[in-house]
Amino acid sequence: MVIRQLPETLINQIAAGEVIERPASAAKELIENALDAGARRIEIATAGGGKTLLRITDDGCGMSPEDLTLAVRRHCTSKLDSDLNAIRTLGFRGEALPSIGSVSRLRITSRPQAAGEGAEILLEGGRLTPVRPAAANRGTIVEVRDLFFATPARLKFMKTERAEAAAISEVVRRMAIAFPAVRFVLSGTDRTTVEFAATGDDRLERIAQVLGRDFRENALEIDAEREDVALTGFIGLPTFNRGNSLQQYAFVNGRPVQDRLIFQALRAAYAETIPQGRYPVAVLSIAIDPALVDVNVHPAKADVRFRDPGLVRGLIIGAIRQALATGGDRASSTGASGLMRAFRPEGAAAPAAAQPARPFGFHRSEAPPGDWSLERSPYRPYAPADGAFAGNPAAATSASAPFGSPDPFAAGLAESAPAQSYADSVQAAFSSLLTPSARADAPLAPPDPEALRHPLGAARAQIHENYIVAQTEDGLVIVDQHAAHERLVFETLRKGLRERPVTAQTLLIPDIVDLPEEDCDRLMEQAEAFRPLGLSIERFGPGAIAVRETPAMLGKVDVPGLIRSLADELAEWDTANGLSARLEHVAATMACHGSVRSGRRLRIEEMNALLREMEATPGSGQCNHGRPTYIALKLSDIERLFGRS
Repeated sequence: MVIRQLPETLINQIAAGEVIERPASAAKELIENALDAGARRIEIATAGGGKTLLRITDDGCGMSPEDLTLAVRRHCTSKLDSDLNAIRTLGFRGEALPSIGSVSRLRITSRPQAAGEGAEILLEGGRLTPVRPAAANRGTIVEVRDLFFATPARLKFMKTERAEAAAISEVVRRMAIAFPAVRFVLSGTDRTTVEFAATGDDRLERIAQVLGRDFRENALEIDAEREDVALTGFIGLPTFNRGNSLQQYAFVNGRPVQDRLIFQALRAAYAETIPQGRYPVAVLSIAIDPALVDVNVHPAKADVRFRDPGLVRGLIIGAIRQALATGGDRASSTGASGLMRAFRPEGAAAPAAAQPARPFGFHRSEAPPGDWSLERSPYRPYAPADGAFAGNPAAATSASAPFGSPDPFAAGLAESAPAQSYADSVQAAFSSLLTPSARADAPLAPPDPEALRHPLGAARAQIHENYIVAQTEDGLVIVDQHAAHERLVFETLRKGLRERPVTAQTLLIPDIVDLPEEDCDRLMEQAEAFRPLGLSIERFGPGAIAVRETPAMLGKVDVPGLIRSLADELAEWDTANGLSARLEHVAATMACHGSVRSGRRLRIEEMNALLREMEATPGSGQCNHGRPTYIALKLSDIERLFGRS
C-alpha cells in the first residue's frame, strides 16, 4: 500500500467535517472572528436557513490584502503565538475560513481603518482567486453562499430551513449574552429582524433582551470566588422554571460552552427546589486562568476540561444554593401575572361597543322596544331561579313574573324612595341584599399594623380549608397551607440530619459488595464521611467492601445498589452526595405525611404562626416538590383588574 500526501483541498474538506457541521457552526466561527477583531456592531443576514446565504458584517479592525491571503490558508491565525496555555481569544486554530471555503462559495471583503481602499478575495470549493481591490467600509464582510455545495453528501443531512435558522438564532443569542457591549442584528429570509442593542456593562439588561423581561424580575445575582476561579451571573427563582434546558447558558472566559460538568452542577444545585421534569433558568460565567482550563478538546471549542473539576462543581453548587437561601424565597412575578390572567374576564379584550357597561348584578331585559321595567331603565334586577333574595322575600316571584306584570321588587323600591334617582335605587337595592357579616355595621376587625409590615403580612381568612389569604402593606398573599408546612417540616428534619449523626441499624450479616479495586479505594477514602450518615463500611479484601451498618431512615435498602451508586459518583465527580440525597428524600416523604393537611381549618393565630415561620425558614418559597407555596399580588395589580389604574 502506497502512502501519499492528500491534496490541500481534500484536507480542508475533511477538517470542515469537524469544524463546520451545519450553517450555525459557520455562523459561530465567523461571529467569533468578528468579536476577536474588536467589532462593536455585528450584522448577520441569512437565507435558506444559512444554506443559501450567510453574511456576517462587522466594524472591526479589518484586514489588509496580505492578511486576506493568509486568512484563507490552513493554520494561519493572528490570535496565537506558541503557547496553548495562554488562549485569551475565541478563535485560535486557524481552520474556520479555509474549512468554510472548501465546501462553499466564500467571499471576504475587508478594509482596515487606515487604508484608503478595501480588498476582496474569493474561495469557491477550495479554489482560490487572487486578491483584488474593492470598495468597502471599515471592517469585514464575510459572505458564504451555497454551503456544502462541494460536499453533497453532507448537504443531504441538513435539517429544514426553519430548524437551521433557529440554530443560527441560538448562536447569536449566546454571543449576545456573552458580549453585552456589542450590538447584534439578525435578519432572515422572512424579512424579520432581531436586534440586541448594546447595553454596555449592564449584563442583566442584555440577558433580559434575550430571555425576556420576566427574567429580570425573577433573577438572583451570583458572585462567588474560590481559589483561582470566579463565578458570576444570574439565576432564576426556583418557581421561575421552564419545561426544557434551552434557557441555560454557560460561559468560560467569555466563551459560550456546552459543558456537561457545569450543567450537571446547575441541576444538582436546584435538585431540592424544582419539580422533576422542570429546568431552572440561569446564565453562569466562569473566569479562570487559561492555564487551568483546556479549550482545545474539540475543534468546535464547545467542550472544555478543567484541571480541577471538583473545585468548579463545588463552587457552582455552593454559590447557587447560597443565593437561593438568601433571596430565593420570594414568589416569582409569573405567579401573580398568571393569577391576574385567571381572574380577568374572558371578554375583557372585546371592543367597548360590543360590551355596554352595566350595573353589577343586572342584565338587559329581553323586552320589546318601548316596554321597560324599573322606571323604564334598560336593566332590571337579576333574581336566582328559586327567587330567594336575602333580606327581600317579596322578590321571590320576580324571577318567574312575566314581562310587563307588576314586579314586587321594583314596586318596593318605588315606594321606599320615590324621589331617588336610578343610581340611588340600585344602591339601595344592593344594600338590602347584603348579608349581615358583610354589612358596614359589622366590619371585619382590622389587622395588626405591625403584622402588615411582615413580608407575608397578616392572615385575614382561610378559603376552601387550604388557602390562607394574608394582607400586606401593599397587596395580598395567598398561601398553600399544606405545601408551606410541608417545607417547614422538611427543613426541620434536614437540619437534624446535618447537626447530629443519623441513627444506624446494624446488619446481622454484613453485606459483601464486589467492586473494582480502584472503586474500593475511593470508597474507603470517604468511609469516615459516611459514618455520621449511618453507613459503616470496611475493606474486605482487595476487591470487595463489607457493609456493617446502614441508615435506619432508609429501612430495607438495596445495599449493593447503594454502594455501587456511591462508587460511580465518586469516580465521576470525586464526591459522594448520593447517600445524603437518599436520606433527604426520606425526610421529604416524612414531611409530606406529617404536615398540615388540606381541608384542616386553622385559627387566625395558627395562620399567622405559619406565616412567621415561613419568613424565618430558608427555601420556604417552594415545597419539597418544587411548587410555589405562595403567590403575592400587589395592590396595583388588583386595581388593574378592576380598571382603576
